[in-house]
Amino acid sequence: MDINKLKSKMALNGDNGGDLANYLGISRTTLSSKMNETNNAEFTQGEIQKIKERYSLNSKEVDEIFFNSKVS
Repeated sequence: MDINKLKSKMALNGDNGGDLANYLGISRTTLSSKMNETNNAEFTQGEIQKIKERYSLNSKEVDEIFFNSKVS
């Protein structure tokens, strides 16, 4: 997960964590866990689809945000 790219898309659309959490129907704490990948939290396919629609993401952007492998 590339949290910075998601935060960038949120900012470009005038959203903060509370706005996105409300849109997805989850708590802000749950959103934070999913964005930071803590407690084994992950976005569901439905949530990814909603985020894709909200921010008009193309398939490449979805892959870059949600399926970006961390390489150290």
